[in-house]
Amino acid sequence: MTNLFKLLIVPIFVLLLSSGSATAFADSNHQASIQELTATTSETHLIMFGTLVNSFTSEMIEILNSGIPLHFSFFVELHKIEEGWPDELITSLNFQHIMSFDTLKEMYRVTIEEDNNKEQSFKSLFEAQKWINEINGAKVVELKQLIPENHYKLKVKAELFKKTLPLSLHSIFPFLSWWDIETEWHSIEFKY
Repeated sequence: MTNLFKLLIVPIFVLLLSSGSATAFADSNHQASIQELTATTSETHLIMFGTLVNSFTSEMIEILNSGIPLHFSFFVELHKIEEGWPDELITSLNFQHIMSFDTLKEMYRVTIEEDNNKEQSFKSLFEAQKWINEINGAKVVELKQLIPENHYKLKVKAELFKKTLPLSLHSIFPFLSWWDIETEWHSIEFKY
């Protein structure tokens, strides 16, 4: 039984390694990033705006068009900063933007979690991509948690795609994870 197991698993492992590394190499120049990051206030909250660029690869579009949804995860941190002192974390939050493709209706649907799971449908992939890439007025923290005349740093990053082994193989190869597409932290400093 053990020899049969080795004969079956080793070729699968080699195939997974070779295909995973080839994909990672093909997308190594892909530099997703967050741009136009802005913080402002509503009547009650600090809110943020920003735009993802270079967020899609051809493989992601292929997976999406086969009916598997894409999940873009955003991670946000707000720090109080003061010269000569370590930054103080005020809040951290995360939310997702999810895009799916209805193969029967040939429509793209985007769900924006931070906006009460607002959904929008699109016939055009280009329009759906624009919508999933926008952070548009996400609430970061209530204004009563901020101290006037203090300096703050807003940091944001996104994880756009994570490809892992099928669940049944995780116990056999727990160290193996394929490539991820994620942005670097992007930050702005402001005085409230």
